[in-house]
Amino acid sequence: MMRLWGRKSSINVQKVLWCLAELGLEEGKDFERIDAGLHFGKNRTPEFLKLNPNGLVPTLEDGDLVLWESNTILRYLIRQYDQNKRFPTDTASQYRSEKWMDWQVGTMWPVLRIAFLGLTRTPEPERNHESIRKSFEDTTQLLTLLDQDLALQKYCSGNIFHIGDISLALCVSRWFLLHQTFPDQTGPRTPLKNIDAWMKRLEDHTQYAVVAESQLNIIK
Repeated sequence: MMRLWGRKSSINVQKVLWCLAELGLEEGKDFERIDAGLHFGKNRTPEFLKLNPNGLVPTLEDGDLVLWESNTILRYLIRQYDQNKRFPTDTASQYRSEKWMDWQVGTMWPVLRIAFLGLTRTPEPERNHESIRKSFEDTTQLLTLLDQDLALQKYCSGNIFHIGDISLALCVSRWFLLHQTFPDQTGPRTPLKNIDAWMKRLEDHTQYAVVAESQLNIIK
């Protein structure tokens, strides 16, 4: 049985949980999940650091194979376990999805993370409100690029759902949630109608529900 280390509130663990659900794999039946990180600890123990010297979650054990880096785990899971062809396998779809996965982790999340940590992990007296607002506004500018792409297609890789949508949507949902919870600190949220429609499609036609409750708890 696979073993997944990581708390449900982690954006990167949520990527893996969502992907596993799309593949029809169930926690407790097909894989074991161990809470780790933040108040759960465990990610700095010798046992964990032997698996992942970064001390970060998620970490996946599948037999003798140990993987970290959430997007790499997603790529592995669909290659190894997508017997029902949930995800497209043609080259064009794959690499359209890949480019957005790299953009999410290398471009979008580093910008949004400033506002996210500033509002969810930093005590009010210590918050830098100028940098929080700028982070949110800069994220909005980045998301206009995704919105333009989604004006032409239903999902990030074309008209069929792919793992790139998972990585992107979990960032976008945090962008939504920060504004809903801290509107005075983020400033107004620019309406991006194509992203709104895409998120609704994901809610209606994918296994997004497996992480939806955890999304609501990330502010707590």
